[in-house]
Amino acid sequence: MYTNKIENIIVKYLNNEATLTELEELTSWLNNSNNLKIFNDFVSVNYAINYNMKAYNSQLTKTHLLNVINKDKAELRLAKRKSVFLKYAALILVFFAIGYGYMQFFSVEKDMLVLPVENITLELDNGKTKTINENESTNLVDTDGNIIGVQSGERIEYLAKEKSEVLVYNTLKVPYGRKFEVQLSDGTSVNLNAGSSLKYPIHFIKGKNRQVFLNGEAFFKVEKDKEHPFIVNTNKINVRVLGTEFNISSYPEDKNINTVLVEGAVNVYETSEIYNKDEAVLLKPGYKATWDKEKNAFEVSQTNVETHLAWINGKLILQEVAFKAILKKLERQYNVKFINHNKALENRIFTAKFDNEDIIQVMESLSYSGNFTYQFNENNIIINSNKK
Repeated sequence: MYTNKIENIIVKYLNNEATLTELEELTSWLNNSNNLKIFNDFVSVNYAINYNMKAYNSQLTKTHLLNVINKDKAELRLAKRKSVFLKYAALILVFFAIGYGYMQFFSVEKDMLVLPVENITLELDNGKTKTINENESTNLVDTDGNIIGVQSGERIEYLAKEKSEVLVYNTLKVPYGRKFEVQLSDGTSVNLNAGSSLKYPIHFIKGKNRQVFLNGEAFFKVEKDKEHPFIVNTNKINVRVLGTEFNISSYPEDKNINTVLVEGAVNVYETSEIYNKDEAVLLKPGYKATWDKEKNAFEVSQTNVETHLAWINGKLILQEVAFKAILKKLERQYNVKFINHNKALENRIFTAKFDNEDIIQVMESLSYSGNFTYQFNENNIIINSNKK
């Protein structure tokens, strides 16, 4: 049934004035297949009149709606956000005028996506492993029962203490689909990205370098201490600082190790070499040092820092990135596995920006841009041939 109230909601949507409640009412109305043609005809006419367009631009409408949802969804409670998104997913498909039958098919496909939840773990100095429960706060203790730190939600903070005489290590492991933050005993904070691990002393030794060991990606805010240089070891290269902010991406499966400097200065050099200030690569803010694992050589270039730090806030910025590299990034961020049967896509270059979208929205956007089909199977995403 078409009422003045529904028409007003549609008009408000077209003018970017619809509230979240009104969008919910609109999606509920669209669940009736008889209303789809009414909606599409109305939107087509209004867009043609208002924007002097010859045809209804479905991609523009999709982008517009996503922007509206992204502004509102941060204010939703988690339970409500999950229920509302299913309606939004259906509404997005309506804008493509695909039809009610395909909406039902898409919902079934979406339900086949099962994302496993893996635990963040902390390996203690005695070899025992502690599972991190992000819904609780608890003290961390050493083998002697002494409190060495506090875990609260998605963060661990180690207590400040006089430098130790013996190095005692903890190792924090973050699985795919998760992120975590740790503040070391010297005040240095480290944000760990998905699929990463960090080995570090629970206290540093007076007169010695502050050295930690990274596998994966992390953003460091290093507490200044001129007498104790801070060194990040990534197996192939060392990054040495006195106090600054930088990002390192050092996943074993990637061909490059990237160090991006935000502020201050860092020296980068091979782990097989003894540190020499005059021979190490000096980075300035806004620059990236890339270590090519095949060539065993550094390359320094200016870079867009935002693209390298977006992951900290759950965003994904892709600037001229090969499709096969995008799939690996998505596997880490969303804890999914891709099976790509469309090999022609592997080296295609994409540029995109995703602002806290879930994997369903990301795949819908990529498949539209790349003109390919895909399907879900548990936590596997199978990429097939091009759309016809």
